[in-house]
Amino acid sequence: MQFWQSTAFNDPLELPEIAQEAEAAGFDGLIVSEHLMVPGSFEPGYLYSEDGKPPFTIDTPFPDPWVALATMAAATSRIRLCTLVHILPLHHPVEVAKSLATLALYSDNRIVVGAGAGWMKEEFEVLGVDFKSRGRRFNEMIDVMRKLWEGGLVEHHGEFFDFPPIAQSPAPTQPIPIAIGGASKAALRRAATLGDGWCGAGNSLEEAEEILKTLAELRREAGREDEPFEAIVPLTCEPTPDALKRISDLGASGTVSYPFSYTVGPDATLAQKVDAMKQFAEYVIAPNKDV
Repeated sequence: MQFWQSTAFNDPLELPEIAQEAEAAGFDGLIVSEHLMVPGSFEPGYLYSEDGKPPFTIDTPFPDPWVALATMAAATSRIRLCTLVHILPLHHPVEVAKSLATLALYSDNRIVVGAGAGWMKEEFEVLGVDFKSRGRRFNEMIDVMRKLWEGGLVEHHGEFFDFPPIAQSPAPTQPIPIAIGGASKAALRRAATLGDGWCGAGNSLEEAEEILKTLAELRREAGREDEPFEAIVPLTCEPTPDALKRISDLGASGTVSYPFSYTVGPDATLAQKVDAMKQFAEYVIAPNKDV
């Protein structure tokens, strides 16, 4: 079982030290979240709260994920780095592929792309990107990025993207894993058929078990059950040895220590956050490393 620390909603200037302390404490990975902007008003559509309102405001910091991950990569040597999630259909795949290939180079291939379809249509409208077709756009973007990461001249002729032979250099020296976020039927099918893994936003133990069973079934249907697959499963319950073993037995590869705004409060000092990571390492990571 691997253990990730979420840095969502955190002061961006603290991230390098948080990354160093997380690595020293024994965490396996660090997570950042993404929104390009927060509209002054938008329709409630957040899928993980009863009222559809997200846990952030216009003042919540969302640093550029690639710059934030590069900054943390430069401050560390071992720990992995992941987005949970990057709103992939908002962007152009040629640009995303370039940023990630460069980030993989500078981080020594410690990058995992946690990618989601997005839920805030106003964010798409600002960029002039069609919200309703984001799922099909998402699928095609995965294909485009993987082509570009192979190196050399590649071309693509699809529904949303069309270009003659082009090349990006340097190409990644290893495949960049793409973990698909979201618990909808479409997201789980996308993860099973196109993704290298799945990443959640927080589920009860029972919900997590059902999701992992569904993913396993969909992967079998797609003939991908023997391919590597990484499932990062944040739990909304206490990460007890029994709970972690239950999800591990169903294919979970990791879980997440929640953002500091939840665990020690939005006004916690950096020292309090570091202490929280050390306690998590002592009481959760150390006893469950071999689960």
